[in-house]
This record gives sequence, C-alpha cells and structure tokens, in this order.
Amino acid sequence: MQRDGAAISLWQHNIPDYETKHNTLPTALFDVIIVGGGITGITTALLLQKSGKQCLLLESNTLGFGTTGGTTAHLNTLIDTPYNTIAKDFGEKNAQLVANATKDALALIRSNITTYNIDCGYQDQIAYLYSQNEQQDKELDDIMQATANAGLVLSYVKEIPIPVPFTKAIRVENQGKFHPIDYIFALAKQFEESGGTILQHCRVTNWNDDEHVMVETSLGKVEGRKLIFATHIPPGISLLHLRCAPYRSYAIAVELNNDRYPDDLIYDMYNPYHYHRTQEVMEQKYLIVGGEDHKTAHEANTDACLLNLEAYVRKYYDVKAVPFKWSSQYYEPADGLPYIGHMPGSPKGNIYVATGFSGNGMTWSQVSALVLHDLLTDVQSPYEDLFSPRRIKPVAGFTTFVKENADVAKEFVKGFFTREKVESLSDLAHGEGRVITYEGEKIALYKDEAGQLHAVNPVCVHMKCHVAWNIAEQSWDCPCHGARYDCDGNVITGPASSNLKKIDIEEMVEKQ
Repeated sequence: MQRDGAAISLWQHNIPDYETKHNTLPTALFDVIIVGGGITGITTALLLQKSGKQCLLLESNTLGFGTTGGTTAHLNTLIDTPYNTIAKDFGEKNAQLVANATKDALALIRSNITTYNIDCGYQDQIAYLYSQNEQQDKELDDIMQATANAGLVLSYVKEIPIPVPFTKAIRVENQGKFHPIDYIFALAKQFEESGGTILQHCRVTNWNDDEHVMVETSLGKVEGRKLIFATHIPPGISLLHLRCAPYRSYAIAVELNNDRYPDDLIYDMYNPYHYHRTQEVMEQKYLIVGGEDHKTAHEANTDACLLNLEAYVRKYYDVKAVPFKWSSQYYEPADGLPYIGHMPGSPKGNIYVATGFSGNGMTWSQVSALVLHDLLTDVQSPYEDLFSPRRIKPVAGFTTFVKENADVAKEFVKGFFTREKVESLSDLAHGEGRVITYEGEKIALYKDEAGQLHAVNPVCVHMKCHVAWNIAEQSWDCPCHGARYDCDGNVITGPASSNLKKIDIEEMVEKQ
C-alpha cells in the first residue's frame, strides 16, 4: 500500500491499497463529512454511522496513507506528556480525566476487535519506563506518584524485558499493541457495510461554515451539516497551526538471530526517547524500535537519524537483518494535550477538528472519536472542556508556544536571506535535493538517480515558509507547519491544500 514517504514501513508490507465501494462524489446532503482516512477519521466515521448519522469520509490519497501507515502502534495510557506535568499544569482532577480518557480509548479498540472479529495481531501488554541516572531516577519517582494518583495501575520492578542497563523502572498494566492497517481496514469495511461512503483520491480544497457546510474537493462539491478534520493537522490557516509544532520520528523493524524478541512496551527517559516492542507480521517476528525525533525539516541529514537508530539497536541486540526503516510525522501540542472539538474561528460551529496527538496518535485517535461522537450526537462528554481547541491556558505550554513560534519566525525569515548560492545545476549529486539560488532565482531542486532535474518554487503554499529536502523520505518538508511535497511539488500531506509551483529548468536557462 501507499504511504506518505519513500521508505517502506512494516505495515505496508504485502498489503494492497484499500478498495472502496464508491469512486464518484455523491450528491446527497450528509449529516457529517469526515476528512482524513487514518485511524482517527475511520473510527469517528464508524461510531457516528452506527449512531444513525449518514457519513461521508474523504481521503486525499488512500486509507492509512498518512501517519497511521507510519506509526509504531503503541496502545498506551502511559503517554508522552507525563502525569506529573499534566497535574502541575491542569490540576490533579484533570490528570485523572486524562487517564480515564486513555483507558476509554484502549477499551474502544478492544471492543471493536471483539465486536467485528478483527484479526490485527492485538495483544494486551505491560509498559515499562526506566531511568538510567540520578536525575532520571528523581523524575521517574515523580512520574510514578503522579501516575498512581491519576488512577493507573503500576509498580516498581527490578527487571525490564530488554538488555539495556537501567537504575530504576516502573511497569504500568493494561496497555496494548496491534497491526494498525489491518485494524483500520476492518473498520473501514464495517463503515461501508453500515451504509457509510468512503472516497479515496479526493482532496478537500476549500469549505465554508454556513447553515450547511459546502466542501469543495478535487472531485467536485459536496454538502454536509457538520464537517470534521481528522487530517492530523487541519488544512488552511488557523490558531491551531501556532499551537502545534511538526516533528518527525524514526523507526526500524529488525529480525534477530537468537529469537530474543522482548515482550511488552518499553521506554527510556531521554529526550528524544527510545521505544521498543515486538510484532509478528505474516508469521515473522520483528523487533520495532523508534526514536531520533526532531522538528520537521530541521535535520539536514535524515538518513543519519536512521543510521543512528540502527546503531543503537545493534548495540543491544543480535541483529540478523533490517528489512524496514521509515519515519513518520506527528504534531506536538503547546500544552501537552491534544485539541479535540470545535475548530477555532468556525463562526457557525459546524466544523470540528482533532489534532496535536504528540507521539500517542493511536490512543488520542480513539479519544478523539469518542469526544467527537458525543459532541455530534448531543451526549455530554466528560472530556469536552479538557481537550477543547478553544481552551486558553496562560501558564501550561506558554514557554513551548513562544519557543516554537519564534522558531517558525526564524525559519520564515531565513528563507529569504540565507539561501545557498550554487554556480552550476550540475553540483547536485544523484538523489540529492537542495534549495539553491541560481541567477537570482530561488529553486527547490532535486536530481533523481537517473540524473533528471526536478525544480519547484521553494515557498510553501500554506504560510510562505521555505521547504527543505528530506533525503530519507524523498520529500520537500516545511519547517514551520509540516506540509510535505514530493520532488515535483505535489502535496503529500497538509496543511497545504495545493502544490508547489513547478519551474521549467530549460526555459529558465534559456532566459539567462
């Protein structure tokens, strides 16, 4: 199946793209239009369809194309933002609400697997979090106490399932793992069998928020009473783009010589941290390890991130082969919690959004589905206010908000004043991409393995920052808000909704 990068993830392996029942845009008025064919959109669509809503799901590429196809699929209540931080910034009662929400999320996955008899390699797991020095020991003690206060079941342990030295460790019960694509394809099938409509290769290009929402797409116009953006980050320009920063994380799936594949989910406490788990796919076990995170387009050599991750794995494991290496994108929220609910700036209140999932997209996707279902079926959700995109927290996340947006401003200005001067277009190596200045013109230039040049305008169409080349995934990535394009400028992932402008190299050279 396809995904949003050149590197093949473990989940793509030997799985064809999902085939939908429909390929033309219906003319009906839908109760809810859901944009985004990842785990968030599909789960939300199924819940609403089962509740009597007539739903349409639109995906710009194919189901699972985005981050769902690149996740490492940890199902956890032990989330990236630790409970001591949540309790400090939001209060202990809200920390308990977060813990309850994550429990509900995993319960929804288990319920769907049982109800629909889904074969997706699901297993209950234990999560281990371990420290490796005195400073981390103290932080782990704080996390232990706050996590227990939030209501999770955990304890100190003297052993962990991986051969990595540690000083302290805790274990948290009732976690899980699964094959994410097998899971969402099964949900998509149930959604269609329940009367829902899925359209792939249907990009949303514009919309309004009137009494009814008119959505313009690459296949035409469609009308709905409500509109949900389950697109990882909403398209267009909104306040949420200032509150969410794009990051990339790396993963490898390896085969071991000695069959010592670790059970459960394991995390260290560095920043960025490493995370380990095992999954069996088509009767082959794989150790999956992730890490090396960085802000999108802020790392010049993304291949080095994968090499560093592989070196880390080889240090502790007897590696037989490394058949899969890939990366994926996530959005870090300013205050540590996702934004789920009414879209800020939506005048009629008919547009909803789910974004800012940090590194816990599998869990927050299910929380989003539950919250959005309640909002659109007039059920009082206990989590509505906590995760509201319209929340204002003057303390929580303020430092992160200032830092990330100062960084955006820096990248925006840098695009205009510090571009590289290249005297000859032949300076590029095969497979290399760079933003260059040629005879006064800024060009995002890529030379493919056959020596052919691909040139586009480097100005991101979203908010006019300048893109950078991602060698690992063969894409132009925006350092400000995470829009990504292929070597010919075609949109891979939003928030951009149109392509980079192509530049005709031959015509440009002839003018000189």
